[in-house]
Amino acid sequence: MPPAAATNLGYTPPDGGWGWAVVFGAFISIGFSYAFPKSLTIYFKEIQEYFSVSYSEIAWVSSVMLASMYAGGPVSSILVNRYGSRPVVIVGGVLVCTGMALASFGTNIIHLYLCVGVIGGFGLAFNLQPSLTIIGTYFQVKRPMANGLAMTGSPVILSTLAPLNQFLFDSFGWRGSFLILGSIVLNCCVAGALMRPVNKSIPRKTIDESSKCESEAQEHAAAEDTTTHSDNLQTEDQSESKGHSFVQKFIDLSLFRHRGFLIYLIGNVVLFFGFFAPVVFMAPYAKHQGIDEYSAAFLLSIFALADMFIRPTTGLVGNTKWIRPRIQYFFSFAVSYNGVCHLMCPLASGYTGLVVYAVFFGLAFGMLSALLFEVLMDLVGAPRFSTAVGLVTIIECGPVLLGPPMAGALVDYFGDYKYIYYACGVFMLVSGIFFFVMHYYNYKKLDEERGKSKAMETRNSDEAVQLKMNQADRTMNETDE
Repeated sequence: MPPAAATNLGYTPPDGGWGWAVVFGAFISIGFSYAFPKSLTIYFKEIQEYFSVSYSEIAWVSSVMLASMYAGGPVSSILVNRYGSRPVVIVGGVLVCTGMALASFGTNIIHLYLCVGVIGGFGLAFNLQPSLTIIGTYFQVKRPMANGLAMTGSPVILSTLAPLNQFLFDSFGWRGSFLILGSIVLNCCVAGALMRPVNKSIPRKTIDESSKCESEAQEHAAAEDTTTHSDNLQTEDQSESKGHSFVQKFIDLSLFRHRGFLIYLIGNVVLFFGFFAPVVFMAPYAKHQGIDEYSAAFLLSIFALADMFIRPTTGLVGNTKWIRPRIQYFFSFAVSYNGVCHLMCPLASGYTGLVVYAVFFGLAFGMLSALLFEVLMDLVGAPRFSTAVGLVTIIECGPVLLGPPMAGALVDYFGDYKYIYYACGVFMLVSGIFFFVMHYYNYKKLDEERGKSKAMETRNSDEAVQLKMNQADRTMNETDE
């Protein structure tokens, strides 16, 4: 879709200034949201032995945390729309800290599901969604780059937490480590304090009447395909004035009639079955092959370093004039690339092979993560993004919840981790092919709709000119008489 898909915001985004401080705050909060559940896998083997549970049961800890993070999306959307991003992120940091502190006193695995999974997961939801939303209010032209930089927080924090968790475990055990991690995650409150609401009183640039008409026609064409948002805002105002229900007021269910949104949603439901499990089981897979704990944890750091490098690079590439108009194809390639990496993983032998896999997987995962929410914003635009991401995350929490435990069940059944990577590779590759095909169809339909809109605009312009000429002729004739 064109870069101007969401230009009618009612103000001119600064595309810089304090926005870069907001990006730094989002860097921290998004980083903890995605890195925290992955970094806890360092403790899985020891907690599994401590509570005498199976692979699939221990996998539920990260799975419930991630699912709660996604399930909390609509609640977070409503709170952001009502109170703004800053207070929601601060409350999220406090929730995660509370969950980790309570988990340190856990007496069984169910306790960890509730404290780490549910309480901590909802706290992460309050960190993730507001951070993604506020970037769209500060940036328009540089939005892909800003999103790429903010999403880099995940690998940076993961590369720090992975060895730190191993050190904390050796020094304080998993209970003491959970207490310390709870205090560390309070940095999200500081990140939230940076998220000052954007100044929307900046006047838009004045344009002459003819260019204004042209701009309005272009925006009308974009509304057909990417649902540009002035019409949506008017619809929301009308619905509020008519006293519609709470759900209709705060959640835009008309998105389920949006072609691009439905393509994104269906493909993501499939890909999320195989999205997190390869990361969750990377360190346990290495330990299963006889690799020592620190070397296994270092694989996550290698993965994170590759991820860290590629995310801002992906943002820069996605912002170019060659890629951004067709950025959905770039996203489709990233999804397919992940699938190929997982299918090749069982061929890697020894620690060297796992290091190579970690590098290529880090690059693939970073590309996908940098584009994951940018392409959604490209499809629905910034004003509807908060509601869109809330709807997406609540639906995606199903595969996020089931993916890792299903992968753990494969290990319990076959006694080998390679089947996890085969299954995840198939899920990712199928969704990548689906995205390629459906986005080709979507772009084709968009071009047709633009063509019809331009033809209608030309016809209306000709009629207007003809009308003015007829009026001028009548005026001249009356003057002659």
